[in-house]
Amino acid sequence: MVTATFRFHNELNDFLSPKRREVEFSVSCARNATTKHMIEALGVPYTEVELITVQGEVTGFDRLLHDGDRVVVYPHFGSPEATPLVHLRKWPLYVTRFIADAHLGGLARLLRMAGFDTIYRNNLRDRDIADIAIREGRIVLTRDRDLLMLRDITHGCYVHALKPEQQLAEIMTRLKITDSVHPFSLCLECNAPLQAIDKSQVLQRLPPFVQASHEHFMTCSLCGRVYWKGSHWKRMQRLLDATIRQSG
Repeated sequence: MVTATFRFHNELNDFLSPKRREVEFSVSCARNATTKHMIEALGVPYTEVELITVQGEVTGFDRLLHDGDRVVVYPHFGSPEATPLVHLRKWPLYVTRFIADAHLGGLARLLRMAGFDTIYRNNLRDRDIADIAIREGRIVLTRDRDLLMLRDITHGCYVHALKPEQQLAEIMTRLKITDSVHPFSLCLECNAPLQAIDKSQVLQRLPPFVQASHEHFMTCSLCGRVYWKGSHWKRMQRLLDATIRQSG
C-alpha cells in the first residue's frame, strides 16, 4: 500500500464526502493504483476532470501513484494554465451531439430547441446509453455519477443544476457551444430535422387562429409535427437569447 494526498477544486468537491471538501486529505492506495482509479474510488467521475497534477507536474489518468505523491485535480472550469497540457481524452468529438438519461427530458428538449442533436428516451438503461454514446460519438448527460464511471464512456457531463433552463445554461457554458447554436432546426419531440413546408399542405391541421395569422411553417421529417412562430416559439427564443448572453 502507498499513501497519497489529494486536493480537489471547485465543483469536484460536490462528489466528495463533507470532511474531504476544500481540503487536502491523505488516503491509502493500492500499490498499482493509477490517478484515474483513485479519483473514481473517491467518488469523482473521471469525465468531470480536466487537469491533474502530481508533484506539481501535469499528468494523465494512467499515472501510477507512489508513496507521498500530492495529487491536485481540477474540473473543466477553473483549471490553471499549464504547459504542456495533457489531453486526458483519447480523442475529441468533432460534432457536438448528446444523449441524456431518463431524468433529463426537459434539458433534452431545450438542447434540441437550440439545434443540438440529443437522444432522449426514458426507457434506456445505463448500458444502452453507454453503447449509443460510444457508437455514435455522443456526450453523456446525467445526474448519475455511476453512469459516468462506466469504463468505456469517454465524454460525459454530470449536470449539477436541477431546473432545465439552468441545466441548459450550465452545459452551454461548460462546453462553450454558444457559437454552434442553430435554433429551431430539430423536432423537440423526436430529434429529427425540420424542413419548410407550404401552408397549403398543412392547412387542415392548423387551428383556425393559426390559419389566419401565420404564413410560414416547418414540419418534422420523421413524426410530421408542424411548427410555427407563435407565442411558444417567442418564449423559447427569449429563453435561448438569455441563455446565450449568460453563457457567452
